[in-house]
Amino acid sequence: MKYPHSAWRRTMKELEVILKAVSKEINWIEAAYILGVSPRTMRRKKTAYQRYGIDGLFDKRRGCPSRRRAPYDVVEKVLLLYRKEYFDFNVKHFHEHLVSEHGIQYSYSWTKNLLQEAGCVKRMKGRGGHRIRRKRRPLFGQMLHLDGSDHEWLALCPGKRQVLLLVVDDATGKNLAGRLVDAETTKNCMRVMRNVVEKFGIPVELYTDRGSVYWHTAKSGKVDRDRLTQFGRAMEELGVEMIPAYSPQARGRGERWNGTWQGRLVAELRREGIDNTEDADRYIEERFIPEMSRLFAVEPAEPSSAFVSAQGADLDRIFAIRYERKVSNDNTIKVNNLVLQLKKSRFREHFVRCEVDVFEHLDGTYSVVWNKRIIGRYDNEGNALAPDASEETSCSMGLSHNGCLADEKKGEASASPASIAPASALGSLPSVALSSVRTKND
Repeated sequence: MKYPHSAWRRTMKELEVILKAVSKEINWIEAAYILGVSPRTMRRKKTAYQRYGIDGLFDKRRGCPSRRRAPYDVVEKVLLLYRKEYFDFNVKHFHEHLVSEHGIQYSYSWTKNLLQEAGCVKRMKGRGGHRIRRKRRPLFGQMLHLDGSDHEWLALCPGKRQVLLLVVDDATGKNLAGRLVDAETTKNCMRVMRNVVEKFGIPVELYTDRGSVYWHTAKSGKVDRDRLTQFGRAMEELGVEMIPAYSPQARGRGERWNGTWQGRLVAELRREGIDNTEDADRYIEERFIPEMSRLFAVEPAEPSSAFVSAQGADLDRIFAIRYERKVSNDNTIKVNNLVLQLKKSRFREHFVRCEVDVFEHLDGTYSVVWNKRIIGRYDNEGNALAPDASEETSCSMGLSHNGCLADEKKGEASASPASIAPASALGSLPSVALSSVRTKND
């Protein structure tokens, strides 16, 4: 029998692997893994080679019809029966009638494949690949989970739902922050993450869902890593790597924590007589989080910490909504239906047509930055605020590329304060070395 070139190439590969196993260079289990076959198939190939040599490795069935194929008249009868009499039966039900009433003894799998190939029934979605449980990160602060849970958290306010924003450490299961908010918005997520950064430091990774607060997601379901949201931009400036979850199962630990909180916090708040989010947040911070960490936290695989100190980073500026604007001819800037009037500045005669950054801070105030200099501060209604004492002096504050503040005197630059340079430094550090960075910075 003449074999095609592809069969020869496959056989030569099998022969090379078998000879390595014969010479004890590898064992037969490793040989099966290399060829991508089961150990049972590998034993058959070994026996065929011992008995027939290289000819035993060729597939003798190639080009030959299967001896188990169904006759044409049986295939025709099955398809006609389904289309005319059993068109509204599912495959399992139809197969039972084929066997009991029509005497067709072919298997259920054969019947299902025939109907699918003929287009009579749709193919079901596969179950997916085999999943394994992901191990915890070894270091405290190496990965954090941030998720929002929509629930009726205040039992004394029936019918009203709140969202719990919860931050959990992956290595220890320790609850780092929790807050009840009206919705999972950008500002609320920034507030809870700022609380974590101020209290513990900057983590290495942050695991979230693909909600619009965290990611821009294409129609295909893949997140756009080049187009950052406001929250993603803040994390990038801090040097935190964000990881999107593509299924609820991928966020298993976070989902289980939400269930645990729902089973405990609702009853605790009812028992304490708490009926508003302000008192609930205070109770969560002072009593509930410490108790949950005491009951459920575990020791990390390594005793060090991956958190890095945030000293030197301007958190007010990083955790703010940033807008790019161009100054109008009357030295005004429009943002969020507000008109911010720029005052006369010592930096230049006017700012007409200049490109500026407008920062909406978490407290509702605004600041306008031009060329790394603050040229105006405003309240939440757009009214100008008095300049800070530091701005009344000869110093002005500016933003560096990593979001940290840099001081420079009028007319000449001075040395900037110590900065962690998170965007560049953290991304290049191995995780096990991050704990030492915190020690140096602290």
